[in-house]
Amino acid sequence: MLDSLITSKTRLKLLVKFFSNPQNVAHLRGLAEEFGESTNAIRKELNHLSEAGLLLKVNDKNKIDYTANYNHPYFESLKDLTRKYLGFDKLVDTVLERMGDVEEISLIGDYSRGLDSGYLDVLIKGNNLSEEYLERLTFRLQELIGKQVNFTVNDSLCESNDSLVIYKK
Repeated sequence: MLDSLITSKTRLKLLVKFFSNPQNVAHLRGLAEEFGESTNAIRKELNHLSEAGLLLKVNDKNKIDYTANYNHPYFESLKDLTRKYLGFDKLVDTVLERMGDVEEISLIGDYSRGLDSGYLDVLIKGNNLSEEYLERLTFRLQELIGKQVNFTVNDSLCESNDSLVIYKK
């Protein structure tokens, strides 16, 4: 859907990077390595997004860090749009459908860092959760959102600063 509206694959990757998890901060060379693209292509798109006010530039010694502009009028809309593009809304709806008393759903791994890798690591916390439903849900979600899904339930060892909370009761 979103990839047909935004034809620049680099711009789409940047929007996913900064708006799926607005806490993400990155610099030019790091983004070029992460995306496997040239610094010129990344620089061009970063400049466009910065000039539009969607990204903020923060000078840090010899490099410039970029982050999402929380004060931009389209910030919430872009955040919602990128999360829908990635299928987070369908994931939450499907998990809540019959999973039990879900308190929180978080993403860990690539998607928490804004990388659309096709592999979702999902941490679900709650009480009386149906692990039987979760087994069936894995295949259903893979078909629904087109990504491989790995669930972890009530595992405090998986908590990290890199987690992205997509649902909280």
